Amino acid sequence: MRIAFVSDIHGNLPALEAVLDELAREPVDAVVNLGDIVSGPLWPRETADRLMALPWPTIAGNHERQLLTLAREQMGASDAFAADALRPEQLGWLRCLPPTCRLPGDIWCVHGTPGSDLRYLMETTMPDHDRNGSPGIRAASVAELRERVGPERATLLACGHSHVPRVAQVDAMVIVNPGSVGLQAYDDDHVHRHIVETGSPHTRYARAERIAARWHVQLRSLPYDHEASAARAEANGRPDWAHALRTGFALRPAAWNA
Repeated sequence: MRIAFVSDIHGNLPALEAVLDELAREPVDAVVNLGDIVSGPLWPRETADRLMALPWPTIAGNHERQLLTLAREQMGASDAFAADALRPEQLGWLRCLPPTCRLPGDIWCVHGTPGSDLRYLMETTMPDHDRNGSPGIRAASVAELRERVGPERATLLACGHSHVPRVAQVDAMVIVNPGSVGLQAYDDDHVHRHIVETGSPHTRYARAERIAARWHVQLRSLPYDHEASAARAEANGRPDWAHALRTGFALRPAAWNA
């Protein structure tokens, strides 16, 4: 069995098309979308149209929940841009997405953790952002992973949300985060101020294949026309996204370094 995981597309249609092109050349048995699909200053409507036509199992991320449940004035800029762009049938599609799913082959798919779309599974935020250059985030320990997963198990658990490509082993379970298709750096303040940076503009996804009862995981990175996406973000008033899309690094406000 061969399966691909995509996550955190964030309306970046050129990045998504690069992944689709590789999947056309190297087919898999299934592709799973782990959420955070359209929010961002790029192509939310066009990305939704592209994905709605595909037979992919898809779950909702925190950004789907936010743009469907928050009042417009309570939304962040990325959710508000998507909410203004999406048509009613596209919002209806998002509304029908489950928060988690189980797939044949003992595969469990979540966005953040099994119990929260806002909590990182494979990373832990720390209260030391920008202290001696710390990004304020680190890889989760095995003990932290066990606690966040809870008592349920699967042979393969796929998550997204943090945009960090990563693979871990917890007992007999493989955990994989494919990274983000659409955004390679950002800053956040949940639970502590932190930055995530992959260090390049490449789009990311993951492939997993079960061979002799073991999961073999590949984290893939692909070039794409990131300048087109950066220019789109810039045109829509988001220099932070433009910088992240061009470089894979976050644009740090001067106040952070004060």
